[in-house]
Amino acid sequence: MTHFVLLLFLKNKGTVEFYTFINIGGTIAFAASGALAGIRKKLDIFGLAVMAFVTSVGGGTLRDILIGHLPVKWILDSSIVLLIAGVTLITVLFKNRIGRLDKTLAFFDSLGLGFFTLRGIQEGIAIHLDIPSCLILGTVTACFGGVIRDILLNEIPTLFRKEIYATACILGGVVFFLLQKTNISAQIIEFITILSVFGIRVIAMKMDISLPKID
Repeated sequence: MTHFVLLLFLKNKGTVEFYTFINIGGTIAFAASGALAGIRKKLDIFGLAVMAFVTSVGGGTLRDILIGHLPVKWILDSSIVLLIAGVTLITVLFKNRIGRLDKTLAFFDSLGLGFFTLRGIQEGIAIHLDIPSCLILGTVTACFGGVIRDILLNEIPTLFRKEIYATACILGGVVFFLLQKTNISAQIIEFITILSVFGIRVIAMKMDISLPKID
């Protein structure tokens, strides 16, 4: 499934140079997450595509607006739209093979958090922001596509519940900056950061760990 989408997306050299593995991985993960959320709400194919799109590009769009990178990236290269459309179509085709929809949705959502937390931090570093601002930018990039998705689906966004969600992004970002002080290669640091965010989120869900709720 993923190989087919990547071939569709990476068919010219310019696209390969513009989008990194992090962009592609995050987009695929969040597009699948958005489409699955739409399937759970029994939306039509157009609704699924909209959910996939806003989940994938919502956080990055807000990030680019905040730091003044205009026009936003998906407007400059329509291949991102083709990637999201491809993921949506494949998700629909394979929906009957998905055993536990909620668990599959949580998996892709957690994976997207990891990819896009790192992407947001990288954008902050590129414009020389300090560490707290980079952490905020990473969290915005990772979380706000899901916020838009949940609002459109008439649900309380996961970000605003007691679940470990944005906290996973922040902790993963802290791991990133701590590893920057070591001699570990950049690629390994990126991989560990993505895995940290994903792992914290998944472990928190499995063990029912959450932030304190205010009554």
